[in-house]
Amino acid sequence: MDQMNKTEVIEFVLLGVTKHAELRGLLIVVFLAMYLINLMGNGTMILVISGSSQLHIPMYFFLCNLSFVDLCFTSVTVPKMLSNLISGKKTITYSGCITQLYFFIVFADAECMFLSIMAYDRYVAICNPLQYITIMNKKACLSMSAACFIICILNSLLHTVLISQLSFCKSNIIEHFFCDLTPLLKLSCTDTSFNELLIFTVASVIVMVPFLIILISYVCIISAILKIQTTGGRHKTFSTCSSHLIVVIIFYGTVIFMYFRPSSSYSLEKDKITGVVYNVVSPMLNPFIYSLRTREVKTALKKVLLRIFPHNKRVEHLPRKG
Repeated sequence: MDQMNKTEVIEFVLLGVTKHAELRGLLIVVFLAMYLINLMGNGTMILVISGSSQLHIPMYFFLCNLSFVDLCFTSVTVPKMLSNLISGKKTITYSGCITQLYFFIVFADAECMFLSIMAYDRYVAICNPLQYITIMNKKACLSMSAACFIICILNSLLHTVLISQLSFCKSNIIEHFFCDLTPLLKLSCTDTSFNELLIFTVASVIVMVPFLIILISYVCIISAILKIQTTGGRHKTFSTCSSHLIVVIIFYGTVIFMYFRPSSSYSLEKDKITGVVYNVVSPMLNPFIYSLRTREVKTALKKVLLRIFPHNKRVEHLPRKG
């Protein structure tokens, strides 16, 4: 009995994105490039919003938080994957795996929550513009952000503590490129029914409640936009939330496909590709989607570039159209 209560696995083997060894060099280049673009894009977004007084409004405060989450979200998994690809090893220690799982859940949940908060912010701005300053005041914004991180930290702590109580004595091979809940549960030689029930209930609430908030917010937003008489007015109003809608579709589309599709359609290769999209590609694209489609961000970025490169006149010709 004592033997069964002990964790016998001291390290795990991460199989990675693909089993084809000949793609190793290409994968190193591709994922390193995407990770550096992620760091540059989200890092620049944080610096531009923090350093531009005209962007110190709720919409960009939450966007700054989202950029921070995106930067951390990818940093949880990609550096270890690159390290294994470069060294040729595929191992991760037991403690390293549990730590990676903990932070992965924190930032994945935070992504969902901040996307819903941003949708609510756009709903208030478009559907209740006269009350926007009152509703989305500084205290409310700080409280929502703090509550978001507290909920995510507690939820992740609950899952990782329960995972750490399991025994892993069947196998130590994780058929993924990072430590996720489902692959780890499959390796346990103890009963995981409670863990699975918890994932289905608590995790589903953490993911689907924000999704419902986003859905309801955009139903109200689209309804309000359709009531605008002029085409120019409708276009201008919709442009303020179109970038956020694109980000929501990319992130939630892949997450729902990954975790909420029928078990009969399960495919390991599809899961790996989907994991790359929402964990690497989506966070990398987010700052570019917002900067290219948001006039205020482009204007602030141009000012920052002019301060850094005062003699480079090319930055004065950045596109102005929002």
